[in-house]
Amino acid sequence: MTKQSLESLPLTRLKGVGPAMERKFRQLGISSIEDLLFHLPLRYEDRTRITAIRQARLGEFVQLEGKIGSASVQFGRRRSLQCVVVDSTGIIHLRFFHFSSAQKNALAEGSRIRCYGEVRRGRSGLEIYHPEYSILKTGHEEPVSDTFTAIYPTTEGLQQGRMRSLINQALNLLDQAENVKDCLPDEVIKQFKLFGLTESIKLIHRPPLDSPLEWMDADANPGAKRLAFEELLAHRLCMRRFKANYAQRRAPALTEGGKLIKRFEGELAFKLTASQRQVSAEIGADLMTSTPMLRLLQGDVGSGKTLVAALSSLRSIASGFQVALMAPTEILAEQHCANFRAWFEPLGIKVGWLSGKTRAAERKQVLQQLLSGECQLLVGTHALFQDQVHYKSLGLIIVDEQHRFGVHQRLSLRDKGGADNLSPHQLVMTATPIPRTLAMSAYADLECSVINELPPGRTPVNTALISNSRRAEVTDRILEACNSGQQAYWVCTLIEESEQLQAQAAEATKRSLQSKLQNLKVGMIHGRMKAAQKQEIMDGFKRGAIHLLVATTVIEVGVDVPNASLMVIENPERLGLAQLHQLRGRVGRGSTQSHCILLYQTPLSENGKKRLTVMRESTDGFFIAEQDLELRGPGQVLGTQQTGLMTFRIADIGRDSSMLEDVKLASETLSTKYPESVGPLISRWVGERVQFVNV
Repeated sequence: MTKQSLESLPLTRLKGVGPAMERKFRQLGISSIEDLLFHLPLRYEDRTRITAIRQARLGEFVQLEGKIGSASVQFGRRRSLQCVVVDSTGIIHLRFFHFSSAQKNALAEGSRIRCYGEVRRGRSGLEIYHPEYSILKTGHEEPVSDTFTAIYPTTEGLQQGRMRSLINQALNLLDQAENVKDCLPDEVIKQFKLFGLTESIKLIHRPPLDSPLEWMDADANPGAKRLAFEELLAHRLCMRRFKANYAQRRAPALTEGGKLIKRFEGELAFKLTASQRQVSAEIGADLMTSTPMLRLLQGDVGSGKTLVAALSSLRSIASGFQVALMAPTEILAEQHCANFRAWFEPLGIKVGWLSGKTRAAERKQVLQQLLSGECQLLVGTHALFQDQVHYKSLGLIIVDEQHRFGVHQRLSLRDKGGADNLSPHQLVMTATPIPRTLAMSAYADLECSVINELPPGRTPVNTALISNSRRAEVTDRILEACNSGQQAYWVCTLIEESEQLQAQAAEATKRSLQSKLQNLKVGMIHGRMKAAQKQEIMDGFKRGAIHLLVATTVIEVGVDVPNASLMVIENPERLGLAQLHQLRGRVGRGSTQSHCILLYQTPLSENGKKRLTVMRESTDGFFIAEQDLELRGPGQVLGTQQTGLMTFRIADIGRDSSMLEDVKLASETLSTKYPESVGPLISRWVGERVQFVNV
């Protein structure tokens, strides 16, 4: 019998996969048996034994077996189906918030059930929410699993049990077929002592029973190491390929600007730092060439990145080209617009403004000025890349807080170059320092510039950790600071990222603080307010008419009030370190000693203690970013919208950072000696997401 390549074998070859199931798999980017084998587990669960209910401990994942004593629909804030499960040692409750009538009928009193899930404390004692379960046949002994149970990424309508069954079929076919095609040449496999590909796949899906549950993270797992290496390599090759392709495009050579920059600097009330000058020179050298610049500008909170962006803009404008400056929030974009107008309008430069909330008549006027070239610099939010926005000749794109945008948004802006098929230069800025390990992978297509000093006159912020039980003392501290002429922020955070809930939390906090601080003027700002309303509040705070500003994390970037010297961040344990560092950067902008109080909720987890201790002990953004990466992982550090490149299947930037130098060497070997391997490798690991790399 001729063996068939798994790459070309359709999923319908598997028992139970019809056209509808095939469509569900396509949503996960899986269209062949080989694709399915590369759909790797997220983690493993130990279902090799049954735990007695009495031995189930809070926070543990356990497999239980018993009889359903009762099942009923409960009505509270949310409707739920509650089942009481009994064995010879005790009782536990199962709770389902999403259930069908068929499920309700199956979970009937007297049925025997085997279930797996996390033990939590509920209204009726110990509970398991939405356990994975099976109803056992009467008089039939169901054996427990003899291997660890793999948990896979799924999509709606594709349960774990079905996924495991189909992957098991695919593994059986792998045993009968040729090995999966290896995209890595023997030279690379030998040089870096990599495990065989087929063996690695089998090892990942069917781990040996004597392995520890966390073995995916262990150096001792050669299968995970091999696949992580291959995935990191594919991503790096993809980024480098994009960079090479982009370098083939033509960009405008922005050679003018010397006189304009000199005039601009002469109007400033301060001198540029040596680091700002160095970085500006690096960017200037890129802009003078006809190869499109791709540069990442990193600088800690308050280091003066916006001024460097202004100098770069002047080069483009003096050379006859327009500039687009995009920011993720209206507050930050509005602040940029105000700064650039104050700097540029005295030089005779027209600065435009565009956001999703710009009125139709104003919008029409801005679009006309943009198309005619009258508008030389356009500042705004994501509205800058919408279809109706056309530039006469876009020479430079500046994206601030780049990790807050989806990559497709930046791609859309890049394609608006205007006349002569020229591609604009790109400068992306972040005040969230990118750890070196991330820069080597997520930003392999970008050159990097770093502003490594703060302007003179900035005072380091003192950070204190205070339990919520001492809230009254914190309120007294605010009263004392404001009575002495200073201003303060009170930042509200919520677990759920809902603007409506955030707004409600801010409103409740404002009412509470205003009742306790009756002599102070308490203002409030949150994401659901209208732009004009937000601007009015911010103007009042800047003027000193508002003493205390209650805010959501909407003030994380772009708010500059030098007189504000005290910040309270409620529930800081819910935020990442980089976000906390950004928020803290709103104070310490004047010459007064500033303080940041992290008002945490007890009890703190071990991880929470570690993270907040880092904040208390360091004001170094790069150190904090490295710790954030270690404690939370790359997806969280870059932000959830950075979906294109950073959704790794098995690689972990923090864990696998020691591989990155080898990955870099391997990418050079493949690019120069084995170019035919590059495409298949990218296709296997990046697939359809390759378009998102074009940042």
